[in-house]
Order: sequence, then structure tokens, then C-alpha cells
Amino acid sequence: MSELKYDVRRGVDTYRSIYHSRLRSWILNGIIKYEEALVWRSGLSGWRKPEELEELKPYFEQREQARIRRKKEELRQIPITQRPIKNILIVDDEEDLCWLLINALKSKGYNVSAAHSIMQGVACLKKKVPHLILLDLKLPDGNGMDMLSEIKVAAPQSVVVIISAYGSEEKRAEAKDQEGIYGFIDKPFTEEKILETIAQFQERNNYIPG
Repeated sequence: MSELKYDVRRGVDTYRSIYHSRLRSWILNGIIKYEEALVWRSGLSGWRKPEELEELKPYFEQREQARIRRKKEELRQIPITQRPIKNILIVDDEEDLCWLLINALKSKGYNVSAAHSIMQGVACLKKKVPHLILLDLKLPDGNGMDMLSEIKVAAPQSVVVIISAYGSEEKRAEAKDQEGIYGFIDKPFTEEKILETIAQFQERNNYIPG
């Protein structure tokens, strides 16, 4: 079977008779990115985005996976004392509490997302690696501590702060022994307490918010 050929339009430029192998190389090397080009080939009803075509989708996915791997590797090289806090993930089943925290933290310039279960939290980790995770212990699908193994794999450089209404000395000791856990905040708490904890962490470690 002969190799597929495409016309590729980028801005005012149109490249004719581009082979599939060359188009694949352009995608994998970032020469063509999402929302940046249109393609046409026989069998298509007009111009289409290359990321929409089944034969080209895998290359965009490979490119994105490679980008995520590079970002994770870069982050692993940064000592904890130099990690910026910008993206925050809240894992708590109290939706009202999440709503209050999201508004308080966004007003200070942080990017904030929330999950209400361990399963949702793990899904969020795979979408965007957070710099800080506010993690409740009691969740609908398990103990928050059960999520730590997932965090170590998907976001090993994330800082974890436990938030819980069940802050026994035993739980505090267990949290203290876990690598990556910075602190333990008892519920109920104020928005100011969370902001203060983040500020103290950044000040202690000479953080510059990213």
C-alpha cells in the first residue's frame, strides 16, 4: 500500500503532497501542535484538524506524554527548598469547604482544582501535577493515606498537607513518618489558616511563588 499524502495548511502556507511519515515527524517533534494546522487528503470532506484524524491522533498523544515525562523529570531535579507553589489540588468530600477554599486560594493567584474522592483525586493528578495537595483523611472510597502511593508515582514532588477532623496523635505520627507530607491541619479551620500554612512553607524554604 502506498503511503498516505496530505496537504497541510499552516497560516497562509500550504504544503502539498506531504507524506504520512513526514507529517508524523512534524507532530512528534512539535513542529505542528494542537490547533495549529489543517490537513486534507483523499476521503476527507474538506480541511480537518490533524489532531482529529484517527491515524494522526496517536502522534499527538505521544508528544503530550513525552512533554509530561520531561516536566516530571525536570521537577524531580529541583530540590524541595526551591519548588514553587502555584497549582493546588484539594481532595475533600465536603463540597462547601472545597468551594470556600477554591475561592480563597484563587483570590491569591493560585490555580486550584478539587476532587471529592480518592478516585477523582488520582484522575486529577494525571491531568495536571499539583505543587500542593490538601488531602482529607476520611473520603468516600477510603483513607486519604491510601492515596499517598498514587501521589508518589504521579506527582512525587508534590507537597502534601493533611486536613482532617480526626487528628489524633496516632494519625499525626503516621503522617509525620510519610515522606512528602509537610503538615497536618485540624478541622474546622479558617481560610486564613490555609493561606498562613502556605506562606510559612514558602518563607521557610525561600519559595518564590511560580
